[in-house]
Amino acid sequence: MKPGRMRHRITIQQTARTQNGFGEPIDSWSTFETVWASVEPLRGREFWAQQQVNSEVSIRVRMRYLSGVTSAMRILFGSRILPIESVIDQEEKHKEMQLMCSEGAKEI
Repeated sequence: MKPGRMRHRITIQQTARTQNGFGEPIDSWSTFETVWASVEPLRGREFWAQQQVNSEVSIRVRMRYLSGVTSAMRILFGSRILPIESVIDQEEKHKEMQLMCSEGAKEI
């Protein structure tokens, strides 16, 4: 992995369950780790659903291996929120990982 390609600062978030004043559980997002990564849009598409035109973009995020990252997490990239669809440990060497994300189902 070439370090010069990792020029984007991303924040990986995980859900955190807390309680409100009435003792009811509330799910919120907390920072798991902030790292340098490469964010690469792979493909985009438009589709018709629920009588609306929607768009979806597939994005690959490459970064150094970080233990504990799961598909239940999400990425903050600037003001964008990218849900993690899958986590790939490149060649199972624990050196580089790819996070396959989607940014989608937006109305246009």
